[in-house]
Amino acid sequence: MFLDFVGKNIDVEISGGSLKRGMVIDSGLDLFVLYDGRNFNYIPYVHIQRFYETRKEEDETVYDPPSETPIATDAISYRKILMSAKGLFVQVYVTGNKSVHGYLTSIMNDYFVFHSPVYKTMFISMNHVKWLIPYPADATPYSLENLTLKPVATALARSLEEQLKKLENQLVILDGGDKDEKIGLLQRVRDHKIALITAEGNPIYWNLEHIKTIQLP
Repeated sequence: MFLDFVGKNIDVEISGGSLKRGMVIDSGLDLFVLYDGRNFNYIPYVHIQRFYETRKEEDETVYDPPSETPIATDAISYRKILMSAKGLFVQVYVTGNKSVHGYLTSIMNDYFVFHSPVYKTMFISMNHVKWLIPYPADATPYSLENLTLKPVATALARSLEEQLKKLENQLVILDGGDKDEKIGLLQRVRDHKIALITAEGNPIYWNLEHIKTIQLP
């Protein structure tokens, strides 16, 4: 559908109420690329609420995108973009009012491993990524010249649920700790449900389908 809008300026509403405006650069089966005058936004279709061609009287921006996109691939799809972005410094937005910045290090079935200079190793559900923005190849994260990527110490499971089972009996932070009840001891993972023991000793049960990021403190 977005192929019809390549080269046109659109306004798009993304899940969570985020609004973006820019020129459609490319489109694949499950993802499209929007250039906003500064960044290339790789946006999965599943999170698009609505979009429309920008009204000329509202559009004061002239988009003049570079001749090449920062992620090179023969045909774009969500998984191919993730695979091609491995090792690149990127911005990933999943929820709330902040993005995470870092490197994709491993792409699994339904999640990927993300190394952030600030948040360290994170496991991010593919289902909840609203957009991904790659930085220029010569970008230096936080001006850290000697940033080293630390590989995950244990073997990775193919699915997020199986990976979380490996973290049982460890302290974890869900979704960046946006609620106190999302920080605690990961007691058990079963049938897409997470049993978490909070600091007060209270058991809280979370539906894994709605968990976006997991990290160790």
